[in-house]
Amino acid sequence: QVQLVESGGGLVQAGGSLRLSCAASGRTFSTYSMGWLMGWFRQAPGKEREFVAVISWSGSSTFYTDSVKGRFTVSRDNAKNMVYLQMNSLKPEDAAVYYCAAGHRWQSTRDSDYEYWGQGTQVTVSS
Repeated sequence: QVQLVESGGGLVQAGGSLRLSCAASGRTFSTYSMGWLMGWFRQAPGKEREFVAVISWSGSSTFYTDSVKGRFTVSRDNAKNMVYLQMNSLKPEDAAVYYCAAGHRWQSTRDSDYEYWGQGTQVTVSS
């Protein structure tokens, strides 16, 4: 079992920045051999949940959806069991509930490929 808890959401003006955090726990999360990939998704009101970014176990590889490339950065600290999403140059269309998720299928953008999910954190961007 893996438990995920997001934090760091809030209200920010367009052009501003936020850093989301995801705290992971559970017996298998810290096990190297499990190789958990960590993804970020978001869901805006009335829209389907969409992929944002994913980072490999080692942190050496990342993958982003086109709309956030150059603005968002995903990182992780395995020693602290933490995953982060630094969001810069935020736009009103980035407003959504952001979720972190754990999975094993590299570069998968499908939420069905992720096995564990957090409860989400709200990001609101004012124009």
